Amino acid sequence: MALYESTFIVRQDLSSQDVEKVTDTFAQVIKDCKGKVVNKEYWGLRNLAYKVKKNKKGHYVILFIDIPSVDELQRQYKLSEDVIRYLNIKVEEFPKEETPLARQGGAKYAGAKKVVRGDRK
Repeated sequence: MALYESTFIVRQDLSSQDVEKVTDTFAQVIKDCKGKVVNKEYWGLRNLAYKVKKNKKGHYVILFIDIPSVDELQRQYKLSEDVIRYLNIKVEEFPKEETPLARQGGAKYAGAKKVVRGDRK
């Protein structure tokens, strides 16, 4: 299977609990495609460089996933009304520690959780 970093931005008017539900929905799509979520990080509510679908801000979430193909996940991102942008990048390996944006932005917001890295074999 291939390793991917899947980043998506959720509408600004959703609460942190709603963002968690959206993230869990995509995690279930990944499991249905015979993949697994190795780690997830919430980067917080951040300003966008320009308005996207009438949104000035968005909740940023990144999923580190191990999946054969991201085709179905991308299709689900397109169908979701809550996701305003997404990006999937194929990587050789995942970062060993928490990303700088998670340290900087995620801790400032109510829905942020401290990420504990698990064993990645």
